[in-house]
Amino acid sequence: MKTPNDVPIRIALAGMGKMGLSHQAILNAHPALKLVAVCDPAKYLRDIVAKYTGMETYSDYLRMLDVEKPDAILIATPSKLHTAMTRAALERNIDVFCEKPFCLDIAEGARLAELAEQRGVVTQVGYHNRFVATFEETRRLLAAGAIGQVYHAQVECYGPVMIRQKGSTWRTSKTEGGGCLYDYACHGIDLLGYLIGPPESVSGSVLRSVFSSTIDDEVYSNFSYADGKTAQISANWSDESYRKMSTVVTLWGLNGKIEASRQELNIYLRSPCDQAPELSEGWNKRYTTELTKPVWFYLRGEEYSAQIAYFVESIQQRRLHTHCDFRSGLETDVVAEMIRVDAARITPVHAQPASDAAAAGLWGHWGRSWKGIGESILRSPKAIANVLRGG
Repeated sequence: MKTPNDVPIRIALAGMGKMGLSHQAILNAHPALKLVAVCDPAKYLRDIVAKYTGMETYSDYLRMLDVEKPDAILIATPSKLHTAMTRAALERNIDVFCEKPFCLDIAEGARLAELAEQRGVVTQVGYHNRFVATFEETRRLLAAGAIGQVYHAQVECYGPVMIRQKGSTWRTSKTEGGGCLYDYACHGIDLLGYLIGPPESVSGSVLRSVFSSTIDDEVYSNFSYADGKTAQISANWSDESYRKMSTVVTLWGLNGKIEASRQELNIYLRSPCDQAPELSEGWNKRYTTELTKPVWFYLRGEEYSAQIAYFVESIQQRRLHTHCDFRSGLETDVVAEMIRVDAARITPVHAQPASDAAAAGLWGHWGRSWKGIGESILRSPKAIANVLRGG
């Protein structure tokens, strides 16, 4: 744990997969950070890092923490390892950046969020869409009331992860990666939470396999909010028409509409808004190139460097409650669990006589209450489980 005047911040990295290697480059380039060690079970990766960087490498995560005693840790391992690794860091008062999803088990996630707050540790979950300039601008315009009261939203997440039947990896394991729900859909869930908050309930949820044998490749769900607005999420990581992951969010309000992707922002206003005088009636277009602030190092996208810069600033300022801390990550995990439970309980209603159909019930009957789950997070992890079980 760093105090505001300590420079540089000594940080370690756990996990040297695709995201881990990207994070390593970004951490190495940040002027306020010193990457002191990396940890990965693959010996050939450790050997390469040691040979070409001279950095300390470990196969044992706990040993790395105890020997190097870093101020902060970035965890970019398979999802099933997040809980144990995060707990070990928190118990040592180490600030934690954890890649998404935060935890596959929301009861464990609640315990970790509480422990982090008790220890006064800075935390962040790696939902990089919160640092995409077009989505940040969308949030600003919503707060300004540019499109008026939002009554519906839709988020779509598509890409080519599973485009054929093949051997399983940690990403395609229900207990290790969580499938499309926890890999792709969580980005959409989190983006909706960032823009309009978490839903009160979900309904009509579908988790469907396309090429995978044990996990979902598609996720669809309807969200309902206490103020009457609705939202939908559509995620598919088996769509090879996309070169890489694409996320698009659309919001409808009483005064217009916003369509936002990483590349551009389209705003339609029925009438001008005093709080957004730069926008005119009708269609307005903004590009990411005019909205994105420069970063000290570019890799994959400015948002990946921007989220690390935010984490560093949080450590320097001892900013414990941020817009992407463990509580925020837990909210996303809870909604994902609501979708999973809802999808498991729904039985398709086939065409049949009206009297039989009435007895069979409707899609969406099993919508789960966010209010009950949200309140239970503040009470105890055991209460979360009770709410999810319908208790």
